[in-house]
Formats: sequence, C-alpha cells, structure tokens
Amino acid sequence: MEAIQEQEPARTRERRYEALARVVAAPLHRYLLRRAEAGQVDDVLAETMLVLWRRLDEMPGMPEGAAPGADDVLPWCYGVARGCLANARRAERRRLRLVERLTRAASPSPPADPGDHGELHDALGTLGETDREVVLLWAWEELKPRAIAEVTGLSPNAVSIRLHRAKKKLAAALERKNGGPAGQAMGEGRSDR
Repeated sequence: MEAIQEQEPARTRERRYEALARVVAAPLHRYLLRRAEAGQVDDVLAETMLVLWRRLDEMPGMPEGAAPGADDVLPWCYGVARGCLANARRAERRRLRLVERLTRAASPSPPADPGDHGELHDALGTLGETDREVVLLWAWEELKPRAIAEVTGLSPNAVSIRLHRAKKKLAAALERKNGGPAGQAMGEGRSDR
C-alpha cells in the first residue's frame, strides 16, 4: 500500500512534466536555433529540459492539475535555456583553451637562439618523424635505446639501427652545409694540458 502511495506523486510529476514539455519544447528549440551553433542546439535543449525536470516544483506559472499556458511558463524556461547555453559556451571555451595548451606543449619548441643551432634544426628536419624522435630522445632526454624502444614502441634493436642511420644522415647533412666534417674540430672541447 505504501509503495502505491509513493508511486502516485511520481506519476503526477511525470504527467506535469510531459504537459510542460509539449508546451515548451518547440519554442525552446527555435530559441536555441537562433542563438547557438547548429551542433550545440540539441545538447543545450536536452540540458535545458533536464533542468526543467529538476526544478519543476519551482517553476512559476505551473498549475498543479492543468496544462501550463505558454505565456505563463515560457519566460522562465527561456531563462533556463539561456543559462544552459552560457554554460555550454563556457565549457567549449575551456575545451578549446585546453586543446591549445596541449598542442603547444606537444609541438617542439623552437631553439632558444636559432642562429646558434639553425643548421642542426634544418638537418633534423630532413629526418623522418620516427627517426627524429629517436634522435631527440637520445640526445635531449639522454635515453638509452632500451628506454627509447619503450617510448616509441619499436624494438631496442630497431632503435639502435635507426639511431645509427639517423646520426650518419645528420652528420652528412651538416658536413654538406658547413663544407667540413661534422662534429667537433680537432682539439675542440679538450684540455691542452
């Protein structure tokens, strides 16, 4: 008996909401079509209808037993839709800022002084993406071939081969640009003591 009494208010609430939805769904859809991007309209409308369900008892102009009049409930519903649209826009701006930050973080940073290492960066640009990543992990991150293999998904042997070939290709590219052998000049970087 108690379960039946609890179900009756739930059924009454559902009927009230269905009556409201019949009155406001189409006008709210038109309202959002004029204000939101086409891809957002259905999501914002769904969010608006969810808020209307949650706040059904707070809605002004919503009669208990009869169907609501559009003039009585639409202004309040438009206010809810406006708030939901503002939330969707804020969420989209946050998402775009996050994508921008992640893109900046993932892109290789330019050299601090391009004049000092411009030739090296040009030579790195001649390598394929995987070979360049292998060389950069080895040179900048100081990883061993086994660790590079774990990062790239290659076998350690494949990393060693790619690294050897890429270093040879870089040396040849730098030699062509400078007109001399790549690497340190004789005596450079050594103590003469």
